[in-house]
Parts: sequence; structure tokens; C-alpha cells
Amino acid sequence: MSLNLFRVIGDFSHLASIFILLHKIQQLKSCAGISFKSQVLYMLVYITRYLDLPWTTSPYNFIFKVLFICSELYIIYLMARAYKPTNDPNLDTFHVEFLLGFAALLALLFPYKYTFLEVCWAFSIWLESVAILPQLFMLQRTGEAEAITAHYIAALGMYRALYIPNWIYRYFNESAHKVDTIAVTAGILQTILYSDFFWIYYTKVMRGEKFKLPV
Repeated sequence: MSLNLFRVIGDFSHLASIFILLHKIQQLKSCAGISFKSQVLYMLVYITRYLDLPWTTSPYNFIFKVLFICSELYIIYLMARAYKPTNDPNLDTFHVEFLLGFAALLALLFPYKYTFLEVCWAFSIWLESVAILPQLFMLQRTGEAEAITAHYIAALGMYRALYIPNWIYRYFNESAHKVDTIAVTAGILQTILYSDFFWIYYTKVMRGEKFKLPV
């Protein structure tokens, strides 16, 4: 995948979301308000997408892949071990098996090639598009979130939203003029899932108010 401004900003927004989450957990010594199920899904996304890590020749891609995998492993460790008492499973109740089934079905039905790596890549793309749902469901159950948690979700959503102009840029500036239908469709779906959150984030958090869902 070629680099352009939209992709680079999107990647750094993705990385920023992880650092914001780590800062929140470490500073408050708590993972309250964070969906452990969403974090496990993201870990699965990285594992299935970056199976080609040993053969990655681009230093940029290699560094980001390693950073995403290692940071997500650390987040899961903090939530499962170091700060486990602050993690309330009674709020994190989304049935992720439906998301896994959704991603697996589409990956098996519509891969670009029926190879192990391609099916796993397609699975990771579809799973990432819905991996935020347990986190959003938890927000809906609690009705509010700390500002730093809202910043984390916003940065994560911004990363994928920025990939939309990235795909448009690539279509018009690369000689092949190919559309990555899996990534584009999944990216649009993911951005739609964030739409309500973004509106509340803009009207509340960006104006200095607490993130709170309307009654």
C-alpha cells in the first residue's frame, strides 16, 4: 500500500488512540469504562492481518505492525492481570460470537483469493469494522464516559474515517485505478457505526462538557 498524507495521518491517529488508552489506564490505574471484549477483538484483527510480518520489507509498515501488536498485547495484559479488579464484566456483555461469525462468513464468501493469508486478511478487515461495537454497547449501558475514554474512541474512529479519502486519493493517483472493495465497504460501515458517537463527542466533549448520552 502506497503512502500519502491521509494514510499517514490515519495511522498516527490509530497509534494515538492506543497511547491515549494506555495513558488512561496507567494514570488512573483503572480500566473502568473500557471494553475488554473490544480489545481482544482488536488483538485478533492484528494477528490475522499481520501474518505477513516476517516478510514485510517496508520499515514504515514493519514498525507500525509491531507497535500495534505489542501495544495491544500490553493493554490486554493490564486489563486481564494488573487492573483486573477495575474491569466490570457485568457491563461488557456484548455477544462477540456474532461479530466473529459475521467476519468469518464474509471472509469465506468474498476473499480476493482463496489462500490462507488472503482469507485471514479479509477476516481482519471485516472484524475491525465491527470490533468497536462492544465498546459502544458498554457506553450505551453506562450512559456516560470519562473525557479521556471519549478521546480514545474518537481517535480510533478518526483513523478509519481518514482511510476513506486515502482510498479516493489512491484511486485517482495510482495507475491501476483499482478499488479495494473489501476495505472500502468495511471502512464505510465502520465510519457509520461511529456516527452517533462523533456527534455527541462534537457537541459535548469538544465544548468542555462530559460525554453523556441523551436520555
